Amino acid sequence: MSDKKISYLQLGGRTLEVQIGGLAEQASGSCLVRYGDTSVLATAVMGKDNPSQGFFPLTCDYEERFYAAGKILGSRFVRREGRPSTEAVLNARLIDRAVRPLFPENFFREIQVIVTCLSWDSENDPASLGLLAASLSLGLSDIPWNGPVAVVRVAREGENFILNPTYAQREKSDLDLVLAGVKHKGEVLINMIEAGAEEVPEQIFLAAYDFAQPFLNTLLDFQEKIIQEQGKPKISLAQTPVDPLLYNQVKDFLRSQINEVLYQPQKQKRNSDIEELQAQIIAQLSQQFDTDFSVDWKALFEKEMERVFKENILQKEQRPDGRKLDAIRPINCEIGLLTRTHGSALFSRGETKVLSILTLGSPGDQLLMENMEFSGKKRFLHHYNFPPYCTGEVKKLGSPGRREIGHGMLAEKALLPVIPSFDEFPYTIRIVSEVVSSNGSTSMASVAAASLALMQAGVPIKRAVAGISIGLVSCKDLSEYKLLTDIQGPEDHFGEMDFKVAGTSEGITAIQMDVKNNGINKEIFFAALQRARQARMEILQIMSQTIDQPNKELSPYAPKVKILQVNPEKIGMIIGFGGKVINEIINTYDVSIDIENDGRVFITGPSEKAVQDTISRIKEITRDFEVGEKLTGKVKRILNFGAMVEISPKQEGLVHISELAPFRVNAVSDVVKIGDEIPVKIIKIDEQGRVDLSAKQAGFCPQPKKNTSSPWENPKKHSR
Repeated sequence: MSDKKISYLQLGGRTLEVQIGGLAEQASGSCLVRYGDTSVLATAVMGKDNPSQGFFPLTCDYEERFYAAGKILGSRFVRREGRPSTEAVLNARLIDRAVRPLFPENFFREIQVIVTCLSWDSENDPASLGLLAASLSLGLSDIPWNGPVAVVRVAREGENFILNPTYAQREKSDLDLVLAGVKHKGEVLINMIEAGAEEVPEQIFLAAYDFAQPFLNTLLDFQEKIIQEQGKPKISLAQTPVDPLLYNQVKDFLRSQINEVLYQPQKQKRNSDIEELQAQIIAQLSQQFDTDFSVDWKALFEKEMERVFKENILQKEQRPDGRKLDAIRPINCEIGLLTRTHGSALFSRGETKVLSILTLGSPGDQLLMENMEFSGKKRFLHHYNFPPYCTGEVKKLGSPGRREIGHGMLAEKALLPVIPSFDEFPYTIRIVSEVVSSNGSTSMASVAAASLALMQAGVPIKRAVAGISIGLVSCKDLSEYKLLTDIQGPEDHFGEMDFKVAGTSEGITAIQMDVKNNGINKEIFFAALQRARQARMEILQIMSQTIDQPNKELSPYAPKVKILQVNPEKIGMIIGFGGKVINEIINTYDVSIDIENDGRVFITGPSEKAVQDTISRIKEITRDFEVGEKLTGKVKRILNFGAMVEISPKQEGLVHISELAPFRVNAVSDVVKIGDEIPVKIIKIDEQGRVDLSAKQAGFCPQPKKNTSSPWENPKKHSR
């Protein structure tokens, strides 16, 4: 058994503890990291060498364990973890996006990074802790990797920033920013950003960037020391020399045709031209080389395409479709395409087209969430679909992948700050964004399409939301760079950055940044934010020409929802024994009813009349009665001493025989029978809620029957 070695660091008022050894000793690298009472185990394992595959198979997994939070979850019949939750998928993507750019370019061995949350204290975020642990496990291993990478989460309370905030602090903050960074030539560069915000201006993000820098630097120094003292020697990469003859053949062949192919503005035509060009290269090289050159020539082909692309951007500011560096592709907006849906919109930007469809539901349609970190309901949902036809491909259809989940949640995060509160708009809202044509930045197109659909549906959002992706082409040392607005196909493929920014006219609501280089500095970060704002304002202006404010009326096909406040003590009256009353109401009026513990009753129905009728019925059931109130009631039971009269669906009162009529009544049945409707007046309500009624005080004066006469009125009949 190996010795455990533990290192400590004070960070954000808490202790960060790193344990090396004692657990996953068969892995290439592993560590246990604790922050507060949250603990994660990270492992990194390297597979066998397979240079012929020509790509880098990296898998990053984040595993939630219910025991970490002291919960027993799952279905009633399978009490264990199943498929990853949405949160687990997002956390895995967060880790992947930060560590992937730091692997060597020509490294093709399979790598699997697994982060398992073993303990969660409900305060400290296991995702950012998992990324830190993944960085250490890779750094300690023999896997070639140019880390470490540090990560911090930043929130804001008033004007003050908070390092690694608790969940409670994040709930109160208007900013939730995750920054990952690496050291490059003594400078901390940012290589991954994930942020959600409530219309926060760009200057605040810049201040948060400055706030995070020293903490990132501290974490990087801390990791470097541990890796230097306890890390394994890295394996050496076998460098396959490039055949100069092969390289020259590929370069010479492409010289005359590469510009024509690379700068073809239509995606399908460009792809077919590239395939044809590759076929021509294979045919020519096959005549000159007897050995297998397939991997070599493909890598050289890509490198030459990338070289020409970057050279033309940096030197000539020439983009594949001829646009200026800050230009956006032509935009077109349409709303109300699907008449029977509750809301729909099509947002087109160049060859990228996204159709968003909105559905309104009752409060009972909310998503019930139960995972390691959260148990509760979610009323706003955005789902993103990326079918194969949108790229002209044939693929097997299946459940949403990590990319679709990630893009859907990014758009959801961007839209959430403008969604009205539940009290303002008591509907469950689901938007599905269908990517019907893709040529870059479909997630940001989903934001715009969903925003248009919300407004067309009549959802009273605060403001319209739009998004844009900013790309980067630079020298390795970042001494020279160009930012590209609204990147597409080859710009995304050959560029070094995908900086997605979404927001309103007032500020930013979401950011997601990934890079392929070492990272970006403060200058590029701020320049990208400014460029994104310029583009966002332009897109919002175009969107406003189609619809500039939410429609006043909902779709006639949308359900109608009303809120009724009742005394919480009377909830049981609405439900009834075994649900008898509420089920009767639901079946009678074809509505759904959702009741909160605070007495709010949400009635959802297909029409205004059905909802109003339901409200009237519930008011009858739960109404409070007052002494002196006059009503019309129905006789339900005949007793020897009076009649039980129903004055509401859940309330009966007693009319004593002496209060039935203004004359003497010998038998109750002589005056009333079951089913009779009679006027009554409330004369008493006792402490237990029992009601005494009077019919005679309400003006009830029935005709006395012959056998109801008093013995004093007919003495002969009763004489002895």
